[in-house]
Amino acid sequence: MTIDTVHAGAAGAWQLGDLTVNRMGLGAMRLTANADGSPSDRDRAVAVLRRAVELGVNHIDTAAFYFSPLRSANELINRALWPYPEGLVIVTKVGPGKDPSGQWLPAARPDQLRGQVEENLRQLGRDHLDVVNLRVHGPEPLSEHFGALAELRDAGLIRHLGVSAVRPHQVTEARAIAPVVCVQNSYGLGYRRQHDELIRDCAAHGTAFVPFFSLVTSGREAGATGEEHPEVLAVAREHGVTAAQVRLAWTLARGPNVLAIPGTGDPAHLEQNVAAAALRLSPADLARLDAV
Repeated sequence: MTIDTVHAGAAGAWQLGDLTVNRMGLGAMRLTANADGSPSDRDRAVAVLRRAVELGVNHIDTAAFYFSPLRSANELINRALWPYPEGLVIVTKVGPGKDPSGQWLPAARPDQLRGQVEENLRQLGRDHLDVVNLRVHGPEPLSEHFGALAELRDAGLIRHLGVSAVRPHQVTEARAIAPVVCVQNSYGLGYRRQHDELIRDCAAHGTAFVPFFSLVTSGREAGATGEEHPEVLAVAREHGVTAAQVRLAWTLARGPNVLAIPGTGDPAHLEQNVAAAALRLSPADLARLDAV
């Protein structure tokens, strides 16, 4: 499989409300820092974003708390892509926050969410946000927080809403308040497979399921450290692709409503990730990988 001609649309598209996105997208977190924690190269990160759009990526996942010393994901997106091309959908998330030194702050109260939304607007240079996910963490009710975001949607600051790091009952709770266009949870091959039922529930409601950490292996993301599973390596060899590409193709095969947002600050890895949109695993491949 060559990587020069693959378009992000090769895996098909899905609707986030009235917004159409290709199922292969890009996560922005890894644009801000190198593997050793040092600030990323600004020009390289900008080049990755621009190349992603050239390859048909029109779904970028970001957050105001994606930053490292000297680098902010939102600022990089703004610098690389402003004026934003028609059809580009930028999805951000609120709830968590960091102080300027990068230390995590307590989760935002409902009355603090407007400030987080406005900070994303400022950094991205937008007058409204396409999609905002409420990042939850924990089983507590989310009605007050999600209700506050629904008010900001009604005020025109947000177009669509989603939820992140949630339990199934919280998705139901959110749907009772406002439409939920996407659910973003950690999920991948051999990782958090208890979300299989949630993926099916999302599909039944026309909701996108957007896994993060879809390249995990041995508790870490592939490409960092940790050993890859022999079955993944075997399937990769047979297709002449990388293990990460197999994992992405497996993710996309979970359902037409599943979107991939692999993150990278490396132009070569970007092209490999997008190329995975064209990789079709056979039923036999998928059966073998289910044993992982």
